[in-house]
Amino acid sequence: MAIYYSLELQNEVDLLSKFHHPNIISIVGFSVHEEMGFIIYELMPNGCLEDLLHGPSRGSSLNWHLRLKIALDTARGLEYLHEFCKPAVIHRDLKSSNILLDANFNAKLSDFGLAVADSSHNKKKLKLSGTVGYVAPEYMLDGMLTELAMPQLTNRAVLPTIVDPVIRDSVDEKYLFQVAAVAVLCIQPEPSYRPLITDVVHSLVPLVPLELGGTLRVPQPTTPRGQR
Repeated sequence: MAIYYSLELQNEVDLLSKFHHPNIISIVGFSVHEEMGFIIYELMPNGCLEDLLHGPSRGSSLNWHLRLKIALDTARGLEYLHEFCKPAVIHRDLKSSNILLDANFNAKLSDFGLAVADSSHNKKKLKLSGTVGYVAPEYMLDGMLTELAMPQLTNRAVLPTIVDPVIRDSVDEKYLFQVAAVAVLCIQPEPSYRPLITDVVHSLVPLVPLELGGTLRVPQPTTPRGQR
């Protein structure tokens, strides 16, 4: 990736050089030439989740189980940032275009240019950044995000009708309701009611087939380099 050199680019290089986790993109190299900065990532043949869902294929390559796997992989990447990094790292720009997929559809979080370490020094200065994907309700001026999503996620009659038509016939409704229950908890207006990301991981694991990573027996994340 080639972009103008900036503090955001330097921030991404600094963070990625410390991370080591199967659901965080790996940086291979970095170079600056005049005003241009170049970051080389590991190859991700299946591109980003946004393109697979909304591109020409319209999600046809992602069945129900693969989508659950991607959700679990994403949660595991966030768990690493929140629970294993000291201080914790907040991504601040999580969206489908920043979730990359390798040849086996393993999901990896990318684009850490706006990420920050959640230290006591930063807590009072932390502000919303990046493009809008999911935004915590307290960041919204009128709470419309939660008001619109909550009725659809909690109505068992409505929920199956909003599922992507590509996978609607193959979705196990029992699992669908369980995923929706997790989503509802994650968008609670009161922050203290939302689950820890570790709880989200544990909720999603039973829904993913074992051969796709539906187990808690994953490689133990290593402490980011420089934080020992």
